[in-house]
Amino acid sequence: FPLGKVPTFEDDSGVCLFESNAIAYHVANEALRGSDPVQKALVQQWISFAESEVLPAACTWVFQVLGLMQTNKNAQEKAKDELKVALKMLDNTLLHATFLVGERLTLADITVMCNLLLAFRFVFDPQYRQTIPNIVRWFNTIINQPNVKAVIGSVKLCEKVGASAAPAAKKDNKKKEDKKPAPAPAAAAAPAPAGDGLSMPSEKTKDPLSALPKGNFDMDDFKRFYSNNDEDKSVPYFWEKFDPEHYSIWRCDYKYNDELAMVFMSCNLIGGMFQRLEKLRKNAFASVCLFGENNKSAISGIWVWRGHDLCFDLSEDWQIDYNSYDWKKLDAKDAETKKLVDQYFKWEGEDKNGLKFNQGKIFK
Repeated sequence: FPLGKVPTFEDDSGVCLFESNAIAYHVANEALRGSDPVQKALVQQWISFAESEVLPAACTWVFQVLGLMQTNKNAQEKAKDELKVALKMLDNTLLHATFLVGERLTLADITVMCNLLLAFRFVFDPQYRQTIPNIVRWFNTIINQPNVKAVIGSVKLCEKVGASAAPAAKKDNKKKEDKKPAPAPAAAAAPAPAGDGLSMPSEKTKDPLSALPKGNFDMDDFKRFYSNNDEDKSVPYFWEKFDPEHYSIWRCDYKYNDELAMVFMSCNLIGGMFQRLEKLRKNAFASVCLFGENNKSAISGIWVWRGHDLCFDLSEDWQIDYNSYDWKKLDAKDAETKKLVDQYFKWEGEDKNGLKFNQGKIFK
């Protein structure tokens, strides 16, 4: 499996397959594949339809709602329009049909259902479902087939866009959930999965910051101390060890706070950015916080990294999200900077607009 992606399939006879549709076809029986040449062609037609007309648009919409992709209103609206066209055709097809091909379940139904599953869970709210009644009937029929349900479990349909993703985090959520022991300096950090969770990086790229002078600030040592001690000890430890000659402190402010909705979605936005900056972890530390509440919130944070330039310009791999933030280099010797570092590292207080701290995430 040279692409290093899942899903993959290998049986006892040595057959190796990648790509989910090929695997599904191989393990299916003749009834699922189609009982005659015409039905087989129709099954392939709907599989291709699901992959080309449904999946790209559905993922663009859902992944932005969940914070797994950078928010782009134009791309999201375009995806919604494209999906609307595809679903109108699908809904008309199902007006007088229980299944997509013939009178029983086939790979056509399974594939189209799977490619619509995330949309039904996270963005197809009750109002949207009213526009596609035949699809809703068909979808409920498929997910409640015993053999389907045995695999995917019970599916909770979306009640509010994004709201099925996770329960809203409590405001007293403290850093303890993030305070896991940091790895020893010699230990290699495991790479995080890509934003869609379907692929894994197969090639290690060098961190451009590693070429800069290291100075005398041991980032790994501070991360371990911060992870294993309360803030009343870890924040003074930071100022005791910090090397302003070779490291810099930056503030970031999210540009599109007026577009933030549910708290958990905003936190997913922060977490998605952290995942896409995996190669930066060795030489950087950050505390990014969400202030406010549902539908009235703001994201800002404090970053520390090696060097004195904006690090995101050094690697194309780091430039996916940074343009969504305003960046300001802070004077490490300034009293106001020390107040901000204390506040963000301790997860407390209010932001510059008077919004109270809600929760935060640590990049380490």
